[in-house]
Amino acid sequence: MTGDVFLHSKSQEINLFPMATNRTFTMIKPDATGAGKTGKIIDRIIGAGFTIKAMKWTQLSMDDAAAFYAVHKERPFFGELTEYMTSAPIVAAILEKDNAVADFRTLIGATNPAEAAPGTIRADFAESIAANAVHGSDSDENAAIEGAFFFSARELA
Repeated sequence: MTGDVFLHSKSQEINLFPMATNRTFTMIKPDATGAGKTGKIIDRIIGAGFTIKAMKWTQLSMDDAAAFYAVHKERPFFGELTEYMTSAPIVAAILEKDNAVADFRTLIGATNPAEAAPGTIRADFAESIAANAVHGSDSDENAAIEGAFFFSARELA
């Protein structure tokens, strides 16, 4: 299955995202957690039919942020991005629903909140393009990779 991410141990191979096509990863970002919007965002996610399969409140270290956003390492905004992502706690979550990745991207809206459709999470809760309240995986493969960054196999079972 595409999108599978495996944890290998001496005795077994564990699929970290056994239903990749029905799961996605999200992160409620520092601007939203710092402004007390976490509960309202979670209510929107649940109201849209997603089931939360795993969730944690955590603070990213600079090393964590650099590792998570390594794909952007050579881009000019990398330093600002990692500073921002370590500025306050985040909420990481694995969500489940049919067509999870696409449906969640629709729910959160465009990266630029000024261009996000009315009623989307970013239209209602984001401050700017950079401080846009939530992250949503853009593919099944990235959802699996991003989810495995924050959650162990036990937490994803």
